[in-house]
This record gives sequence, structure tokens and C-alpha cells, in this order.
Amino acid sequence: MPGWNATNIPDQSGRTAVVTGANSGIGYVAARELARRGARVVLACRSAARGRAAQVRMRSEVPGAEVEFAALDLADLASVREFAKGYGQRHASLDLLVNNAGVMALPYGRTADGFETQFGVNHLGHFALTGLLLPRLRAAAPGARIVNVSSGFHVLGKLVPGDLDDPGALSAEPGYRRWVAYGRSKTANLLFTHELARRFGAAGSSIVAAAAHPGYASTNLHAGAAGQEGRGLASRVMALGNTVIAQPASSGALPTLYAATAPGVRPDAFVGPRLGWRGAPAPSWRARWTLDDTAGERLWAASEQLTRVSYASLPR
Repeated sequence: MPGWNATNIPDQSGRTAVVTGANSGIGYVAARELARRGARVVLACRSAARGRAAQVRMRSEVPGAEVEFAALDLADLASVREFAKGYGQRHASLDLLVNNAGVMALPYGRTADGFETQFGVNHLGHFALTGLLLPRLRAAAPGARIVNVSSGFHVLGKLVPGDLDDPGALSAEPGYRRWVAYGRSKTANLLFTHELARRFGAAGSSIVAAAAHPGYASTNLHAGAAGQEGRGLASRVMALGNTVIAQPASSGALPTLYAATAPGVRPDAFVGPRLGWRGAPAPSWRARWTLDDTAGERLWAASEQLTRVSYASLPR
């Protein structure tokens, strides 16, 4: 793992990958490098214009790349279902699902289905997508993987029993704090990974569910969060951090690529930059509540209820 970079990605010929939010930032770099190593890559993006522009750009940067665009709006479960249906019609199997797309520190809002936006997009949309694509993942050769992109900011938001026992509380507006809400959505990414890995193990499945985070990378996600802060001190501090401290997206994507492709990645691994905010991929610290089996089961049950997507083929 020391010094691991994109040149260490194993050959991906014959494999198919779906990367959400692949039109920019971490998602674009991850998709491009997978394509460079021979994978057929599906760019799953909300904006058709930006998604198709990314497809054209990627083909120019990686001549001969097998890249396709498919519309996916994680804030609308109807779109998630349509994407999964279309993917199943075009592809018999799926080797790699990178749940990368996300929003960060938004003012309070709701998705098309009435969920608080950050929780709805960052967790519930990907929970539904993974469940709907699970038959294609199971149809792939041994070695299929799911990588959920979380964040070190998961420490800002613990999911408490009241949240998990009352699904409606996950979208409540009173007392909303956008950074706490972001942290809760990133905690959910890790709890989902933990429970998914546990259920794959119980089923005897070879599919590996792992998680990653980019550290502090200069992407549209951070730029958008800085813009939401307005013109105050917080905005200036974040803008300075993006300029001076943050690593480029090409470096921030490495933990995701490692989790997605490196040999020996264990179920429920959490990979991040070696120094926490930057550096080569390494095992990352995570809050102990993201390894709580009971919380994982409760989140899973709430997520199935909210999305109406059932993982019936996986034992509890």
C-alpha cells in the first residue's frame, strides 16, 4: 500500500463498472482510471449535459475507452429504478459499483420522495441503487465489489436510536444543522457498508463491500459547501483550505480506486489518505459507532422501509 497510485491498478479488461457522480471530481478521475485500465465504465450522472461532456472528455483523454453515459438522479427514486432497469437491459452483470455521488452541507431541503436532501441523496439513493443492481453484481464473476464513498466528516453526525427506530425522524426539519446532517449521511454510508459486508458474509457471497474517503480534496463538492457558507469567515477559511491544503482530485480518488481494485481488500475496509487529509491510500480511522451491528440492522430496516427496496436474497 505505501506509495500506491493509479499505475498500480490491476488490469480491468472484461470488467464493467458503474460510477455515480462521474462527471467531475473524484468520480470522474475514478471512472477515467478504471477505463484506462480496460474497464467498461458507465458514467451515472444527474445532468445529461455534464454527463455527456464527461464522456466526450474521457474518450479524448483515454483513446479507445469503453465509456457510456446513463442518467441517474439519486434524489428521485423513480430515476434510480429507471437507471437500474436500463442497466439490466444493456448488461448481464456488474463487477464494480462505486457509490460516489453526493451533496455536502446544503440548506434544508427535501428530495422528490420527501427525504432530507443530504440523507436522501448520500445514503438512501445509493442504498436503493445497490439493492436494485444486486442481481447483476451476483451474476458477475467472483471478485465483484461495492465501494461506498464516505467522509472523515462522518464524526460530525452519529445516528441515534431515535433516528433509526423512527424513519420519519431522518427527514425532520426542526433543529436541522447542515454539517450534522452531512455527518449523519456519511455515518450512514459506513453503517451501510458494515451491514452489507456482514450480510454478504452470512450468505457466503464473494462480493466485497468496502468504503473509502478522499481526505481533503479540491472538488466541486467542497466548492459548493464553501459557497453555501456565504461571505463570512467560514467561507473564506474553506476557500483558503481548498487552495492551500487540499490535494487535487487525482490524488483524492486514489483511496476509492484502491478499495475498488487492489488485491486483498477486506470486507468492510475503510480506506483513506495516509495522513488523514492527504497522502497515499491507507487504512482509515472510523468512529466506533460505524461498526455497531445493532445500528447497522436498524438503519437497514429503516432504509428498506423508506425506499421500498428489499434485499430479500441476503440473510439477516
